[in-house]
Amino acid sequence: MAEPQSAGDGERGTDERSRATERILAWAQPSESEVLADRAQALQADDALGDSDGEQLDRDERAALRRVDGLRTELEDVTEVEYRQLRLENVVLVGVYSGGAEDAENSMRELAALAETAGAQVLDGILQRRPNPDPATYVGRGKADELAAIVQELGADTVVADSELSPSQRRALEDRVKVKVIDRTAVILDIFSQHAKSREGKAQVELAQLEYLLPRLRGWGESMSRQAGGQVGGQGAGMGSRGPGETKIELDRRRIHTRMAKLRRQIKGFAPARQAKRANRDRFEVPGVAIAGYTNAGKSSLLNRITGAGVLVENALFATLDATVRRATTPDGRDFTIADTVGFVRHLPHQLVEAFRSTLEEVSESELIVHVVDASHPDPASQIATVRDVLGETGARSIPEIVVFNKADLIGDDDRLVLRGLQPDAIFASARTGEGVDAILARIAELLPRPEVPVSLLVPFDRGDVVAMLHDHFEVLRQSYDEAGTRIDAKVSEAAAGQLAQFRVESVR
Repeated sequence: MAEPQSAGDGERGTDERSRATERILAWAQPSESEVLADRAQALQADDALGDSDGEQLDRDERAALRRVDGLRTELEDVTEVEYRQLRLENVVLVGVYSGGAEDAENSMRELAALAETAGAQVLDGILQRRPNPDPATYVGRGKADELAAIVQELGADTVVADSELSPSQRRALEDRVKVKVIDRTAVILDIFSQHAKSREGKAQVELAQLEYLLPRLRGWGESMSRQAGGQVGGQGAGMGSRGPGETKIELDRRRIHTRMAKLRRQIKGFAPARQAKRANRDRFEVPGVAIAGYTNAGKSSLLNRITGAGVLVENALFATLDATVRRATTPDGRDFTIADTVGFVRHLPHQLVEAFRSTLEEVSESELIVHVVDASHPDPASQIATVRDVLGETGARSIPEIVVFNKADLIGDDDRLVLRGLQPDAIFASARTGEGVDAILARIAELLPRPEVPVSLLVPFDRGDVVAMLHDHFEVLRQSYDEAGTRIDAKVSEAAAGQLAQFRVESVR
């Protein structure tokens, strides 16, 4: 049986437990210096955070963008002109030729003008002579490496080829030079897209761009590759690997085809308005004259000089894309329409000829073509040949033609002799000075079809519109008056002779 515990032993046990508890509490509680340090840190945190807590500050930081100073290369206080110049696309031109070097250099100069019109800055141009372009990289593989070195040295952004590249040539050359590669056709399409103003012009340009883009669609990775199906040996992608629908590139092709069909319908829808205007001119027997020629030859300036049309005149390639029709009068008083059309250029993309066929109808439907040539151009013979080739594509080769060497104020007498040998019956003119304009109008009056059916008419006095129409559109030989009305002897067309049958009488005595 346990002995009873004495009172002294109980008190000692209680004291030991109390001292142990005090030691534990002293260890668990911070010292006075530690408390002061914690309070100081808390006050600093409150000053930094303000009224918000840590979570809100962290959220704000995650939602904000932090600007790193010292990384901007943008110049400050740049004028608008300098701003545009800083952002001009720097290009290097490349071409392949098999004939004469002079013709190749003229083509490269024209490509440089096209690139500048499109908004680029030409840094350099190189040519390689070889029988045919390399089927892989357009220029030879060694020359492609040299071109890459030139591009890197000059800091160019783009390489422009002086002929149309196949999709494989463009990709292979891009892999070599490590910058964007485009061809002459892409530059021309870009210029057309910048200058198109009317709805029809914009639709025509977009159709040509899509026709050019369609065979050049390029897939990137598996997202645009064909989906596997059937037996795919070695890839483990047989059954169960067929996708739910079209791949990306197939979808893009279908959308392009759909858009092209819509554009063709729109362009076709513009035809009735043109036909109505043309039918109105045909009804009044108004002959049509079309101004055709190389781009930037001065066609619009000549139209302004002849008719005062006020058409846009700009020293740039393809400044005119929409046909402009104005009324003019021959020296002998006959009315005719004169139409300004889109300019041509060597290697004109076939897509543009097809897309602008509706605009070129003004040329094919005219009775006379005024072929304007830039007399100051270094190779006017190639301009004439190019324009005649395009006119042949539009079915206008058989239409009578007047060759006009414009910008005659910029050439000397020796140059005139050379050009005269090139085209003996040409007219030298200057839209700036007015030289040769009267000669052009006289030649137009000479070549326009004349009415050949003689008629004698007695027109009542209350039908003055008929008399005015005869004077405006046909050749009035004699005119007199009596009690019944106005007697007129004139020469008219066969169609007009039938319409005027009610006024026919015996010949004026």
